[in-house]
Amino acid sequence: MNSLSTQQTVARHLLAVRAVRLQPDSPFTWSSGWKSPIYCDNRVTLAYPEVRTFIKNALADRIRQEFPSADVIAGVATAGIPQGVLVADVLDLPYCYVRPEPKAHGMGKQIEGYLEAGQRVVVIEDLISTGGSSLKVVDALRGAGAEVLGMAAIFTYDFPLAAQNFASKNVPLVCLSDYNVLLAEAQSLDYISADALDSLAAWRENPAEWGK
Repeated sequence: MNSLSTQQTVARHLLAVRAVRLQPDSPFTWSSGWKSPIYCDNRVTLAYPEVRTFIKNALADRIRQEFPSADVIAGVATAGIPQGVLVADVLDLPYCYVRPEPKAHGMGKQIEGYLEAGQRVVVIEDLISTGGSSLKVVDALRGAGAEVLGMAAIFTYDFPLAAQNFASKNVPLVCLSDYNVLLAEAQSLDYISADALDSLAAWRENPAEWGK
């Protein structure tokens, strides 16, 4: 894979370990109610040391390039927690993680770990769809006085709505791979047919109405 880009290599890894499943003829149903020909669970990558190591190093490299002044790495609960720990370890930086909402018991914390006001934070997420839940974490960190430099994720569906949401919050987003690269690699590896590719591309353009 040495001749492949990081985007292509990550896409191939996700397909190889079945972290990504493509089923245009038997679609999944998301919690939002959308019908989807793709399901992505990047937690699967944690079970494969070679893949896990490639991803953590690739994320660390992007953070060094894009956010060199980072003081703290913050993971998004729950899937971003282990990825964030791995990246923080590579970068030798402090780590915390952030829940979608404050706990309803105990100390009532939303941010777990230690974070000082004024620290510069990079948020780690495993997957970006619309960005809504991920950006709640940004709000929590900013509410605690942190400076959020940006977010890094393994994979994005690259929806226009996500781009709008991140722009509206002024949060730079870097992702190791995306939907278009994944489809190209899936086709080159004969994971999908030309007909399936058309259906998958159509979903990307209008996911709310696809399959209805």
